[in-house]
Amino acid sequence: MNSYTKQVADTNKKWYILDATGLILGRVATAVASIIRGKEKPSFGMATNNGDYVIIINADKIKVTGKKAKNKVYRHHTSYPGGLKETTYDKKIQKNPTFPLEVAIKGMLPHNSLGRKVFKNVKIFSGSEHPYTGVNPIELKF
Repeated sequence: MNSYTKQVADTNKKWYILDATGLILGRVATAVASIIRGKEKPSFGMATNNGDYVIIINADKIKVTGKKAKNKVYRHHTSYPGGLKETTYDKKIQKNPTFPLEVAIKGMLPHNSLGRKVFKNVKIFSGSEHPYTGVNPIELKF
C-alpha cells in the first residue's frame, strides 16, 4: 500500500479577504495562520504549502486588549555592542501600521524555509484598497 502526498500543483488555492476593523490582533493572527498554512484542509501535510491566500485590509484599525498598546515592546538588535533597540506598540503602529500583524502571523508559522514561503500567501494592507480585486476573494467573517 502506497501513501500519497498531495503536491502544491494538485491543489486549487482560494482567495479570502478579511476586514480587520475592530478585531483583536492575536485572534486574527491565529485564524489567518491556520488558513494560509492549510490546516483546515483534508490534504494538509506538515511539509507542504497547501494553504489558501488571505488579503487583510484595514490592518491599521486592529485592536489589542488591556494595556498592550502602551506596555507591549518590540525588540531588535543592530549586531553592534549595546545595539538593543526597543519600541512600543503605539510608536511602531504609527510608523508601520501593518508591522504588528505581520510579526504576529510570522510567529505562528514554522521558523524555516516553509514558513517563509507560506507567509507570502498573506497580503496585508493598512487601508481599505487593495490590488487583488480581480481574483474575487471570498469574505471571511469573525
